[in-house]
Amino acid sequence: MRQYIFMAVTLILFFLACVPSQYVIHAAGGYGWGFKKNDDHEIPDVGRYKQILDEYGAYYADFSGEKVVYLTFDNGYEEGYTDEILDVLKRHKVPATFFLTGHYVKSQPDLVERIADEGHIIGNHSYHHPDFTIVKRETMKEELETLEEAVAEVSDQKDIKFMRPPKGMFSENTLDWANELGYIHIFWSLAFVDWNTSEQKGWQYAYENIMDHIHPGAIILLHTVSSDNAKALDKMITALKKQGYQFRSLDHLVLKNKLPRPIYGY
Repeated sequence: MRQYIFMAVTLILFFLACVPSQYVIHAAGGYGWGFKKNDDHEIPDVGRYKQILDEYGAYYADFSGEKVVYLTFDNGYEEGYTDEILDVLKRHKVPATFFLTGHYVKSQPDLVERIADEGHIIGNHSYHHPDFTIVKRETMKEELETLEEAVAEVSDQKDIKFMRPPKGMFSENTLDWANELGYIHIFWSLAFVDWNTSEQKGWQYAYENIMDHIHPGAIILLHTVSSDNAKALDKMITALKKQGYQFRSLDHLVLKNKLPRPIYGY
């Protein structure tokens, strides 16, 4: 009997491992962010996630059709590359959003100050990086507000309006709670495995991953701990500009989605 139970559990786990993440509902009612990549330079499909995000005013791409790109970086800890990345952004006059954790803000106050001083947006990636789908609303509120207070102590950015959920986990509850707290969820439409510092593959790997999957309206997720990203960023920005892409801030994305649509005919 135990043998049959073991086989059944094994088959269930194997099935779940084979299902794309956007179709997996986690035990707490949460979802793991995921999408179907394509090399057609089009916004990737996220299945039913799109309807959920639209309902709660969250974003993973810009659907205007314009050749715009939004650079976002997740900063959980420092590996010595953020200064180099900021130098590149400054040289090219490109805006970006940096989603920070409490550890990063506490350990790198000078970099946090520089990010804000150079006109980039600081986003909220929570203080301790918990899975918001398995905590209470009060815990999520405390995580976000504590991070915001920490940023305000070391920089001139006193308010944060964009958040990226830790581990890409979300639910309709967490989206709703974020809205109540004045936050907008920002996911992404282009990313690759770049956070493993012990398995960097060279700048060309990062460059090709971006260029092969770039599309109009892309929100790109990169990690500042990647040496590949730091070395590829200058080349990537130069190449995308040559292709006619413009780099915009998340403020631009939200603002244009709030503008009234033109009315044709009466």
